[in-house]
Amino acid sequence: MIDKLIEIGRCYGMEMNVEKTKVMRISRQPLPIKIIIDQKQLENVDSFKYLGSILTNGGRCTCEINCRIAMAKAAFNKKRTLFTSTLDLKLRKKLVKCYVWIIALYGAETWTLRAMDQKHQESFEMWCWRRMEKISWTDHVRNEDVLLRVKEQRNVVREIRKPKANWIGHILRRNCLLQRVIEGKIQGGKKWQEDKEEDVGNCWMTLRKGEDTLI
Repeated sequence: MIDKLIEIGRCYGMEMNVEKTKVMRISRQPLPIKIIIDQKQLENVDSFKYLGSILTNGGRCTCEINCRIAMAKAAFNKKRTLFTSTLDLKLRKKLVKCYVWIIALYGAETWTLRAMDQKHQESFEMWCWRRMEKISWTDHVRNEDVLLRVKEQRNVVREIRKPKANWIGHILRRNCLLQRVIEGKIQGGKKWQEDKEEDVGNCWMTLRKGEDTLI
């Protein structure tokens, strides 16, 4: 297939840069793949960035989620003076969600969240509120008290599931390969099917009944 791609590309004056071309196999036991182009073997990598998202050979989203959280925290620190100012609480919360959360949740509709990933997201949510209210960990203030102070509930995981539900609804209405991949079962892929059902949960069942969005 690669040879055919190179052949067609050359018909249009395009050449494949072997030095910049990498190969990655996504599997539970990712073995190296041997692909040779112009007598040069392509380099096997464990991860790479595609359209702003980090893909790993294990197929998990943990690395991407942690990277997004780190970027969001850096964005918060750049505007810390604004978020911790004397502005109205509602306005500051809107600014945090608009400026910081949008970075942390970029591409969330395609994530497969495990319990550990959800804990990371919830910890990031509390990190934002504590920094916004200048509450140090040495103050020994419980998360419940912080939420009462900012008049919020734990919403970050729900914010992730909203675009996820909308995206799945869009796919289910189409007759395409991606729909069959999502609804089908892979031979020997029982764990993947369990992860999918656990991740989508009630959203999946709601969408199968004909509802398009998650409230």
